[in-house]
Amino acid sequence: MLINKNNINKLFYSFLIIHLILWTLVPTLTNNNLPLDTIEALAWGSNLDWGFNKHPPASAFFLEVIYQTFGSQDWAYYLLSQLFVVTAFIIVFKFAEEFFKNKTLSLISVLLLEGIYFYNFTTPEFNVNVCQLPFLSLCVYYSWKLFDKQTITFKDCFWFGAFAALGFLSKYLFIYLLISIDLLFFYIIFINLTFFFSSVDDATNSYGALFIR
Repeated sequence: MLINKNNINKLFYSFLIIHLILWTLVPTLTNNNLPLDTIEALAWGSNLDWGFNKHPPASAFFLEVIYQTFGSQDWAYYLLSQLFVVTAFIIVFKFAEEFFKNKTLSLISVLLLEGIYFYNFTTPEFNVNVCQLPFLSLCVYYSWKLFDKQTITFKDCFWFGAFAALGFLSKYLFIYLLISIDLLFFYIIFINLTFFFSSVDDATNSYGALFIR
């Protein structure tokens, strides 16, 4: 029996709810203390700065917001972590839907991610790796939009830049993704000429708009 689009959406959102509840409830009931990375970031959050020798400040900032809101309730920190993971799943689902033009494949894409160790067992520990997940997905998504439309727009560039900045504030190694995207667009604009411009100046200005705005 063919599964229609509405059923796929119901399955997807049911999966998200189950994941959110399961990976929030299980560590809440079984862990005596918060994970070490979370405790460390909480300590940083009490004295926030723009960066530390080990990590950027975003993970500490989000944890500090939760601490100021919920205090020392452990479940809130596990919930925060799963909200970041679920957000990444939603973005991947949307990206896969635009890429494959098929909701079933979009759902499979998310389920395959769920099968990866770093998207399930380690997620209760809110740290820089979990913090960067939605921003990784968003940067890839907006890069794809720019490539797919063959047009560079201010809106897409703005959101790409905003999420790239948040990603770098989540983990320093996030810059590897940004360098890869930079090289990709340099190649398709100046070498492969995938984007069509009336002059070299237009190409240069568009390339600059993508990574300066």
